[in-house]
Amino acid sequence: MEVFGLPPFLLRYVPLVKYANLVKPLTYRKKNSTLILMRKVSYQSGQALVLVLLALAVVLTIVLYIISRSVTDISVSTSENQAVSAFSAAEAGVEQALVVGTGSSSNLGNSSYNAQVTNVASGATSFIYPVEFNSGDSATLWLKSKDASPDFTGNTLRICWGKSGTSANAAVTPSVEVSIYYETAAGNPATVRVNRGAYDPNAGRRVNNSFAAPDAGTCIVNGVTFQFRKTISLAGLTNLQFAVIRLFYNTDVAQPVAFDSTNASKFPSQGILVDSSGTSGQSNRKVEVFQGWPEVPNVFQYAIYSSTGLTK
Repeated sequence: MEVFGLPPFLLRYVPLVKYANLVKPLTYRKKNSTLILMRKVSYQSGQALVLVLLALAVVLTIVLYIISRSVTDISVSTSENQAVSAFSAAEAGVEQALVVGTGSSSNLGNSSYNAQVTNVASGATSFIYPVEFNSGDSATLWLKSKDASPDFTGNTLRICWGKSGTSANAAVTPSVEVSIYYETAAGNPATVRVNRGAYDPNAGRRVNNSFAAPDAGTCIVNGVTFQFRKTISLAGLTNLQFAVIRLFYNTDVAQPVAFDSTNASKFPSQGILVDSSGTSGQSNRKVEVFQGWPEVPNVFQYAIYSSTGLTK
């Protein structure tokens, strides 16, 4: 009887329990009266461990990727929520400032705002209008004070418009229309009169639209250069009320407008500018709003007024 390749006479020298653990059969040979036992070695042992390690590496990679995506998504979602909260807080600051007319700051839960209010052009001899103009847009320049600031008393008014470098001969070159409203009898709305002029830098268009040419040269107001300018005489216009400025033809981009008294005369307040900053977590948002004084709707600028009736 052989156990794992051993002859029976060797069993009494080697405990049987040891041979029960042998994986490969043993062979034997006799050399110089010495018995030599040999076993074949298998180099495939340990492959299962390598496969397990590879599988664990793949699983670990997938788990780390999922965790990374989850952390990123949470971070992005948190930033978006904070940005919305900061913007809402800034808007709340604007609304509060428009109601009370002064700046303020406050906490709103996890958000806060800080709103500052300034009077636009009050006591200034020149200023840049806070809002840029698209074609057809208009704005009111107040010459008579709507608050405690002094009235405008100058006899000239310079209008500056167009960004520096704007072409004077393009189809989208901005032109300007200026309407000066005044009273022939102070405090009597029935005596309101209007003095209107229109100015176009494009010489080719002036043949058809009958606009006048602007002044030559550029215009600098508060350190900003404007491409076109026109100085308007206010001589003979009594009890100045306001001026309406409207831009035409600039259908490509909005254009800025500025005003200069050309002398020491100061402009009254044109309204208030609210600058509100909102904060939530790491997010900051800023909202800027300009509120001018109440004015006549634009549609009435094209209406015909008559105290009695119209006769053809």
